[in-house]
Amino acid sequence: MDILSILLIILGLAFFETITSIDNAIINAEVLSKMSKKARGWFLLWGLLIAVFVVRGLLPFLIMWAANPTLGPMGVLTAMFSSDPAVAQAIARSGPILLIGGGVFLIFLFLHWLFMEDKRFGLPGEEFFKSQGIWFFAVVSIFLTAIAWFAIGRDPMMAFGAVVGSTAFFIVHGFKQNAERKEMEMSGSGAAGLSDLSMLLYLEVIDATFSIDGVVGAFAFTLAVPLILIGNGIGAFVVREFTVRNIENVKKYVFLKNGAMYSILCLGFIMILDSFGFAIPEYASPLITFAVVGFFFWKSHEHLKMNGGAPSAS
Repeated sequence: MDILSILLIILGLAFFETITSIDNAIINAEVLSKMSKKARGWFLLWGLLIAVFVVRGLLPFLIMWAANPTLGPMGVLTAMFSSDPAVAQAIARSGPILLIGGGVFLIFLFLHWLFMEDKRFGLPGEEFFKSQGIWFFAVVSIFLTAIAWFAIGRDPMMAFGAVVGSTAFFIVHGFKQNAERKEMEMSGSGAAGLSDLSMLLYLEVIDATFSIDGVVGAFAFTLAVPLILIGNGIGAFVVREFTVRNIENVKKYVFLKNGAMYSILCLGFIMILDSFGFAIPEYASPLITFAVVGFFFWKSHEHLKMNGGAPSAS
């Protein structure tokens, strides 16, 4: 892997982490507005370190360990930073299982957004799918059945990986729903009886929950965990900056969430195709992410111009 490829992957990872964390940043900003100045400073400094080194460092480790249980925790930790060809081959052999699970997770995430979530409609057809929300569970069930059927013929463990990906989606989705419900309670008078410590702990929990999307999607860019740590770490820092300084401006770009979700769809398919042995260039994921999100950024900017609004300088 040459320097240009490494830089492109890191930039793509940072960009993807930032875009997929917009909802997290909005929730963070709402909660932080109810905390003392000292607690806000603690979250922005130590919370960033926890987000980068604990959450975004621990999650890739756990995912790699789950995909390579025979290596054991120390073996996986060594493998993550090893250049030994034998170790790299061991990790590569688990790649299809990890990729198909991550791909199913991301595509379920997109389909849930398309069918079930309230949104600003950015493309033709989105309103129709939203009106057909009752079909979400049927669609994902059929999709999982088809993927598992084709995977069994290649490797039964790949089929198991696909099922794990779907299971992970529903578990994480449950945590997200609870976090969003709690945030709605806190946006009213519910935060009055909570201490700064309680709100700090809550922010760390929802950060861990929302970061799973970015960490899973990161494996569409690379299986090299050090690059994932760097790229996602930069993205986490940018999200913290948005939380403090620019969140109101970011919210004006109403189609950014659409861009994040369509890039998730693309990355999900890339991971599944890669797991079945299709040769996907390493630059495909970053370039597709830049192109898809860039289109929706432009669409948001045009929407702002048409409505006579513009982001203010900060």
